[in-house]
Amino acid sequence: MSFTTRRGTRGARQPKANRFFTWVNTWAMKRIRTKGGQVMGMSALVLTTIGAKTGIRRSTPVAWFPGPDGSWLIVASAAGAAGNPAWYHNIAAYPDQVEIDVDGATVSVTATQLHGPGRDTAWAQIAKASARFAGYQDKTDRELPIIRLTRRPA
Repeated sequence: MSFTTRRGTRGARQPKANRFFTWVNTWAMKRIRTKGGQVMGMSALVLTTIGAKTGIRRSTPVAWFPGPDGSWLIVASAAGAAGNPAWYHNIAAYPDQVEIDVDGATVSVTATQLHGPGRDTAWAQIAKASARFAGYQDKTDRELPIIRLTRRPA
């Protein structure tokens, strides 16, 4: 399936990269990689993508939810902002060049955006598990993209 979610017309202010934000993300990624994937009460992984414009590897901490058959579900929420996070555009450009650090291992994955009934089922699971994410959807008029990450064969 395609990565087709467009920018909305309203939403929360998108988190801006500044020294504090960068420090928190760096701390969270180190914690995820060394102590496991719990950050701020949620399961988290480190998502590594290839920059859509730059071709440079980019890493960011992201909350995840269990998907079918051992896959991981992530939400491109940007905290309810009108626009998608940068990593969403990177995944759209290179869906087969994504890696995650989770449970002490680096895993090569393929990213697929969920649509239709598959997305609806996943969203119901995510909203039930996390009121925070349900609140993000309420802040914006874009449909928050849900990405399924599946292990790539070696």
